[in-house]
Amino acid sequence: MGSGDDMRLSEIMSERRRLINLAYRLLGSVAEAEDAVQETYARWYAMTPEQQDAIESPRAWLVKVAGRVCLDLLGSARARRERYVGDWLPEPVPGPAASSMVGVGDPVDRITLDESVSMAFLVVLESMTPAERVSFVLHDVFRYSFAEVAEVVGRTPAACRQLAFSARRRVGEVRAATPAARQAAVVREFQKAWEAKDIGALVGLLDPEATATADSGGLAIAFTEPFVGAEEIAHAWVEIADRIPEGMVFVERVVNGRPGLVAEQDGVVVTVLAFDVVGERVARIWVIRNPEKLRAWGGPG
Repeated sequence: MGSGDDMRLSEIMSERRRLINLAYRLLGSVAEAEDAVQETYARWYAMTPEQQDAIESPRAWLVKVAGRVCLDLLGSARARRERYVGDWLPEPVPGPAASSMVGVGDPVDRITLDESVSMAFLVVLESMTPAERVSFVLHDVFRYSFAEVAEVVGRTPAACRQLAFSARRRVGEVRAATPAARQAAVVREFQKAWEAKDIGALVGLLDPEATATADSGGLAIAFTEPFVGAEEIAHAWVEIADRIPEGMVFVERVVNGRPGLVAEQDGVVVTVLAFDVVGERVARIWVIRNPEKLRAWGGPG
């Protein structure tokens, strides 16, 4: 392999982080994102050297192909998630303290934790059509032009602009996040009230219209219907506290860039709790117990 080939290989592989970040935001799953990126590289290496050399911008080509792969996966994912046992939530990604448990080069290690991967943001993305989601993420998050987005989505730039506008209105419904330090303090107070089984304190920390949703995929014990309202969640959490097995501990962790909690049993993470803190109260809680979504945290399996 000559020096020119070495440079081209280095250029191609240096895009892996960008592609993983794009695919995770589009798919909400680390495993699916890695598969999409692998497929993108497979298509690159399936070309002859002459075909590769004819591509003016390998970066643009990789992004376009990865976007199309994700668009196809989003279409099939809708059907799979309709058959999913219970609610489907995006796969949580750990902050630095937990990501040290994954192997070097793990795709989780490449995901940049910013507002566009918060659980609140990803849940809203789940409500969009595949075309809306791809148009919005490529344009608003990764700053690609609508002409470039159109090549991925297979529609006109004007149509992609309208798709992104529709998606932007939904994202606008996500309320502004509280500063991180205050979020952490509220989550800590919530944990203390939970451990103390203090219903009054829990109600005071919850938004009156708060919701709590669990994702087990039918592979772990979890509540099957969302809890709605501060009183209902507070009573449910006290009931959960009564059932916590001996030896289980709750540890503060960064979950998708925001303060959260993980439950560990004998050193194994069995639950990740993500919070949406608005002002001084918890507006939403997401409880991920599906073991297939906890591998990056040192979970079972």
